Amino acid sequence: MSFFRLKDLIRAVRVCKTAADERNVIQRESAAIRTSFKEVDSHDARYVNIQKLLYIYLLGFPVQFGQLECLKLAASARFSDKRVGYLGVSLLLDENQDILTLLTNSLKTDMNSADDYIVGLALCTLANIGSSAVANDLVDEVERLLGSARSYVRKKAALAAVRVVRREPELATSFVNRSRALIGDKHHGVQLAAMALVSELCMHSQEGLEEGRRLVPVIVRQLRSLLSGTSPEHEVGGINDPFLMAASIRLLCIVARGSQEAADELNDVLTQVATQIVGAKNVGTAILYECAVTILGIPSSQALRVLAINLLGTFLENTDNNVRYVALATLSTAVITEAPAVQRHRATVVQCMRDPDISIRRRAIDLSFALINAQNVRAMIADILRVLPHTDAEFKSSMVYRLSAAITLFGDSLEWRVERMLRVLSLGGSYVNNRDLF
Repeated sequence: MSFFRLKDLIRAVRVCKTAADERNVIQRESAAIRTSFKEVDSHDARYVNIQKLLYIYLLGFPVQFGQLECLKLAASARFSDKRVGYLGVSLLLDENQDILTLLTNSLKTDMNSADDYIVGLALCTLANIGSSAVANDLVDEVERLLGSARSYVRKKAALAAVRVVRREPELATSFVNRSRALIGDKHHGVQLAAMALVSELCMHSQEGLEEGRRLVPVIVRQLRSLLSGTSPEHEVGGINDPFLMAASIRLLCIVARGSQEAADELNDVLTQVATQIVGAKNVGTAILYECAVTILGIPSSQALRVLAINLLGTFLENTDNNVRYVALATLSTAVITEAPAVQRHRATVVQCMRDPDISIRRRAIDLSFALINAQNVRAMIADILRVLPHTDAEFKSSMVYRLSAAITLFGDSLEWRVERMLRVLSLGGSYVNNRDLF
């Protein structure tokens, strides 16, 4: 028995009262679809059956028998068939399956179509599941489409190029010459895709990295334009296209890492971002976080690095657990090189050890121990000892060990060390072992 239409199948599944009932419905429909594939060679029937197969796939049932039918539907001349066919290919196949090579001819044909939307379908499919072999076969088509007169196609082609570079890094040089034109495009969608492509080129090709560094003035100019301009079409939470802004900052971090000359060009614009963007909403916080990570990831000026640490310090007071967590994680990395600046936020870090969220407590404990030095050892040990009795059992053994090590390494008098060690042994209880007795 077949339910014929997708909505009928959905209705039948929804009325099932048990998992066994649902399984029986799906098995009957799968058998009917398999029979239809063998007996009916019609795009209309295949179109309906593939839609039902995708629904069955989303429910978690095996539908591998429909893979070849998806390829056949993608080869249809109708856009509606291609849309469902390529969606099925993207979901049911992966780059490691040999059957994917059969798709190459359809992709190449559709990339040469006069219909932008058909070209977009082919490019999206390549960007999703393109293998190394498919990337090698279609690199020339993707490169050609990067120069298309239509922004919709250029955007899709840039994303497909990202996939090509990831799968075949030696092909990165094919796209380097296109990067400047894409970065300078007036369409925000093309710019955003171009940022992803240039980032990938910088990570896989020395030539791409050199070109990325030559593009720094262009990226900086566009970032200033985003900061000073307004665009109701792209504005989110009062910020002009935060997605493009974040991608620009992230790309600047990649190209300026290890280059003092490139880093010097960024000092002013990063300061402008850090001081102009308001972090009251998540969208602003995301931009400020990217700015702080970029400042700490490149050889920036000392004043700018202190500004980045202060930004992260303000995140520790945010009510959003995710914001506090990423701030603690980033400060834990930055404390190695920026210890004096991080020390200014010691009190807030100590408060985070009492946070209701266990992941934040874990990060705060790690950072608190990283902040201990000869100057603050007495205050920090006292703060941690006050927290120790209320700490989660899974943290206590590690805390006792690190407390013992910190007291031994930084204690300024024998009397104080003995007194603190006795306190640790008392509070640690069964979590103390021989390794803690330095």
